[in-house]
Amino acid sequence: MPGDNPPIIAERSAPARARRLRAVVLGAALAAGTAAAAVYAGRDLTLSHYDARAHVMVARRITDSLTPGWRQIGGVWLPLPHLINAPIVQSDWSYRTGLPSTAVSVGAMATGLAVLAGYLLRRTGSMAAAVLAPTLVLLNPNVLYLQSTPMTEPLLVAFSFGALAAVDRWMREPTPLRRNLAGVLLMALMLTRYEGWCVAGALLALAAWGARRRGARAALALAPYCATAVLGFLLLSWGSTGRWFIASGFFVPDNPAFGHPWDALAQVAQGTYALGGGVVLAGGVAGLLVCVLTALRDRGDRLPLALLAAAALPWFAFVQGHPYRVRYMVPVVVASAVLSAVAVARLPERAATVLAVAIAVLATLERPPLDARAPMVLEAQWETPFRLERESVTRVLVAQHDGTPILASMGSLGHYMQETSAAGLPLSTFLHEGNGHLFTAAVGAPGRHVRWVLIEERAEGGDTLSARARADDAYLAGFARLAEGGGLVLFGRR
Repeated sequence: MPGDNPPIIAERSAPARARRLRAVVLGAALAAGTAAAAVYAGRDLTLSHYDARAHVMVARRITDSLTPGWRQIGGVWLPLPHLINAPIVQSDWSYRTGLPSTAVSVGAMATGLAVLAGYLLRRTGSMAAAVLAPTLVLLNPNVLYLQSTPMTEPLLVAFSFGALAAVDRWMREPTPLRRNLAGVLLMALMLTRYEGWCVAGALLALAAWGARRRGARAALALAPYCATAVLGFLLLSWGSTGRWFIASGFFVPDNPAFGHPWDALAQVAQGTYALGGGVVLAGGVAGLLVCVLTALRDRGDRLPLALLAAAALPWFAFVQGHPYRVRYMVPVVVASAVLSAVAVARLPERAATVLAVAIAVLATLERPPLDARAPMVLEAQWETPFRLERESVTRVLVAQHDGTPILASMGSLGHYMQETSAAGLPLSTFLHEGNGHLFTAAVGAPGRHVRWVLIEERAEGGDTLSARARADDAYLAGFARLAEGGGLVLFGRR
């Protein structure tokens, strides 16, 4: 009988084993992620990063705006995270605290780690490797902090793992259903963060190479999905901003690596080490070598290499002079954790288990979870002194505001607009870039259109209104400087 046949028994038990592993990883990640989110919320760090506040603000402005509608999705950040959060932040409490959006991050991270564990078990057969990778990712203090906020990196990680597993399944069983699932996840990845373009492009290239023997049509079957994502975003950008792609104008090129590719590469390596530590970085290098060597012999899985393609974006940004942000190397740390597991999987199971435990322990000792001095936690708080100084400006604004629009650049002050929700100012109070021609007219002649102007004079060399005021002494004629703090200045028309 088939039930007496050991190979058939093993074949039937493998999916059940993978399902149990996914369930355990999902439950453990949800529990750990929720606990960490509670800890960081207790430390008042959920929205301490200015981008965390800006992300919930962009999601909110789709409906809470002088000109609500789809154009408020914008064309600088990719749209999917804001579309996911748009219905969530309609509640004033959700918008002010960011906690429900944080729950999305925790759930996305846990789901992605469960998918990763199942993928590694299926491809390597090593339980040690399948458990090691999620452990290294989730217990890293920098990743753990980001999944405790409304930031977009958790969604990037989740869709990266989902696309990795789905592309692998499609390559092994190229059915229309598996192709569609892989294509949809690649689109979601590309519409979440720009690192996703690099990872998706690498997955597409590696999948095409692996399927080359089935013909060009089969090899490029996933390309239309990626092309659709890019085209859709370009059309959205054009419709909302009048520009196909906004690649400049939102930062001052002050990075020392500006124009120096090797210096930029060194910054990426240093940031990866600062976030992940030497153990994870060494494991990532070992996994990289294993993937490359086995791929050259056409005897191994190449797809995990695609995760490392996320490093291309910060490298390119730093070469272009973008200010250094250690956060941009978080996806590289995640890729190194996965590649560490790939390296461990090449060993016999007993040796792999011992090494996996050693790596997990050493990595945790080197970068303890919930470390208050973790680079990402510190970077998220660098703007806190300015936020506290801005409270004096908010008090004056709330006391004197008459309900008329306040001219401000969302590109520089989006995070401040979210802050003022605690003081009772709705987002629709502000006149910003998302309001199109209204903003253009007001910027051209503030005295004709508004009674209140907010200007950021310090960060990134000052915003667009600050530049206009510096270039033209008469630009704010008729306005009085009412309050300032943390680089923010409030002007009121006399």
